[in-house]
Amino acid sequence: MAIIITDECINCDACVAECPNNAIYEPDEEWAYADETALTGTVTGLNGEEIDADAMNEAISEEFYFIVPDKCTECKGFHDEPQCASVCPVDCCVPDEGHVESEETLLAKKAWLHDE
Repeated sequence: MAIIITDECINCDACVAECPNNAIYEPDEEWAYADETALTGTVTGLNGEEIDADAMNEAISEEFYFIVPDKCTECKGFHDEPQCASVCPVDCCVPDEGHVESEETLLAKKAWLHDE
C-alpha cells in the first residue's frame, strides 16, 4: 500500500529528500508523474489508462506535505522500509489503507516510474 502523511505533519521537510520516487510534495504544490522519474509525454499507466506524465496535477493537500499514491512504492526495490516513515520526527507517515497494493504491484510501479 502507499504511505500517507497525516494531519500531524509539522511540515519539517525531512521526508522529501528521502523519497526515491519524488512522490512527496510541499503543501499546495502541483505535481507531475514526470517529476524526477523516467516518465515523459503520454504514457500508459499501470491500470491501462493514458496519462500525460508532464501535466501538472492539483495539490492533494493545501496544509501539509503529501504523498502521491500513484508514485509511492513504499521504497520497495530501493530500501527495506519506507524512508519517509523512518526519518519522520512525529511518525505521521503511515500506511494508507485506501491504497493497498501487493509487493509485486509496488515493484511493477517502481519499474514503470524508472523505466526498468
